[in-house]
Amino acid sequence: MNGFSDPQLVRSLARDIAALAEKLPHPVTFMEVCGTHTNAIAAAGLRRLLPANVRLISGPGCPVCVTPVGYVDHAMALAQEAKNLVATFGDLLRVPASSGSLEQARASGCDVRVVYSPRDAVELAAAHPDRRVIFLGVGFETTVPTVAAAVLEAEKRGLANFFVLSGHKVMPPALEALLADPTLRLDGLILPGHVSVIIGARAYRPVLAKYPIPAVISGFTPVDVLRTVRELTRQVVEGRAELANLYGRVVREEGNPTAWSMVQEVFAPCDARWRGLGDIPGSGLALQERFSTRDAGQFPVAWPTPREPAGCRCGDVLRGLIDPPQCPLFATACTPDTAVGACMVSAEGACAAWYRHERFAGAA
Repeated sequence: MNGFSDPQLVRSLARDIAALAEKLPHPVTFMEVCGTHTNAIAAAGLRRLLPANVRLISGPGCPVCVTPVGYVDHAMALAQEAKNLVATFGDLLRVPASSGSLEQARASGCDVRVVYSPRDAVELAAAHPDRRVIFLGVGFETTVPTVAAAVLEAEKRGLANFFVLSGHKVMPPALEALLADPTLRLDGLILPGHVSVIIGARAYRPVLAKYPIPAVISGFTPVDVLRTVRELTRQVVEGRAELANLYGRVVREEGNPTAWSMVQEVFAPCDARWRGLGDIPGSGLALQERFSTRDAGQFPVAWPTPREPAGCRCGDVLRGLIDPPQCPLFATACTPDTAVGACMVSAEGACAAWYRHERFAGAA
């Protein structure tokens, strides 16, 4: 894999992009919609290798970041119930709710536990048969198969006390919402590698047929990303709008049918709310009717009207309307240690990536 970070190849690709950029009819903006790409681009300093008329922006690729405040409020309300044990991945712990966070709820005595996989939550249900173990299901197509497998395992083991609060989302409807947005002027998409492993290249074709735009499925190394930017730039120069798979070493046209069939067995499409993008039809996943008894949404709890943190512009960052430094809270009131918005909390968030890797790029 060393060749995918080879400095000479990186410089060669940067020269290719610069040569193509001289032929561009106008400045171009390419959006990545994957939190891992966000971090890879920032950590490698790839923006600084590109000509001024080729801009990279971040979109709604961080699952924790796009999770709306109302979901976190709901989770906190469930955590307040003594009978409930709430299990979550660690990056959701510090995401601000309308008031407080799951981390603060845990500090006040609520039973909120960090797990490393949904199966850990299944084991918690087995170890605590007198408790309702509620797994907070947040993530894109990459992680949903593991949650589906956990639900099926709980069924097989007869663990009636295992529940899921599904906040899962799928990427193609969100891409359609972005491309339909008249306030965005995108010239190309850097499509997510991990998600594409599951859903395959074919999942994007209906959206791209409706909204033709250059789009490339990309890997995550500097060479991967620059090859992707070169392909996108070349397509614009040549007046093409095609889907290219430059991550063919792991992404197939059909994706992973075994994993996706498991998802379809357990989950069904539903409408979902995204931070920054609002309600998007068919962009969420709810438990199928046969598993509805495992839906943690059935428990009667009350939570406040969702309220975004004052001054936070995470929603605009997720839509690609601004770069993180354009938020007035960035690197002042909002830092990884004092995060105000979800995009600074999550390791996959654009604000966190810019804070760690690009804060001083302009002064370098």
